[in-house]
Amino acid sequence: MKISLIGYGRMGREVKSVANEFNIKVVSIIDPSDPEATHRKIDEEALKDADVAIDFTRPDAVVNNVKLVAKNKVNMVVGTTGWYDKLNIVSEIVKENNIGLVYGSNFSIGANVFFKIVNYASSLLGKIEDFDPYVFEMHHRMKVDSPSGTAKEIAKIVLNNFPNKKKLQYEKLDRKIEPEELHVVSLRAGFRAGFHLVGFDSEYETIELTHNAKSRKGFAKGAILAAKWIMERKGIYNFNDVFDEIIAKSNF
Repeated sequence: MKISLIGYGRMGREVKSVANEFNIKVVSIIDPSDPEATHRKIDEEALKDADVAIDFTRPDAVVNNVKLVAKNKVNMVVGTTGWYDKLNIVSEIVKENNIGLVYGSNFSIGANVFFKIVNYASSLLGKIEDFDPYVFEMHHRMKVDSPSGTAKEIAKIVLNNFPNKKKLQYEKLDRKIEPEELHVVSLRAGFRAGFHLVGFDSEYETIELTHNAKSRKGFAKGAILAAKWIMERKGIYNFNDVFDEIIAKSNF
């Protein structure tokens, strides 16, 4: 497999490092400003030898990036988060150009196991009126979206399992929280690759589940696995859709 990297920040560099471990050739690095990039823009020349393009850029760049990659009939993995309000537009682009694309809030294998653990725990505790859930996440100071896509995914899982919770609340509150609101709190500071906590609190006990990404390597490894998976496929998929198959094959 040959890949093209779109965006050469911290995640782009981590993907390149993991690709080298897997003996996967990086045929181009596309970045408008990085001096190590091989190309400044997404075009036929930059993508001509790529089987899959992997995007770790900015939320506001994703739709245009997908348009340009799809125009060149190259399949794609989008690791960027914070753009899901444009998912319908991206889905249409993928369909019209007959390519394959995988996106996800988190490509870490551990994080996707964590989603399942949270789903099971909240499905049990959601039946017990005593427990009130909450979500907290912390990322490095350079992250541009808040809350994280992973935190939003976790919050949706909890919301689906707690009948008394009807609304996600991402904002700072200067009032008493409403009983039907699930509060999701974010912190941006330092250098942490990603920390997520889900809590279930009652008057007499607390249960907390956490996932702590110790480096970006887990995300990069998952992106490479997703690229292998999508290489010969068409259509749009969430990483959750392919996670079970990746685990079953145990090829990571």
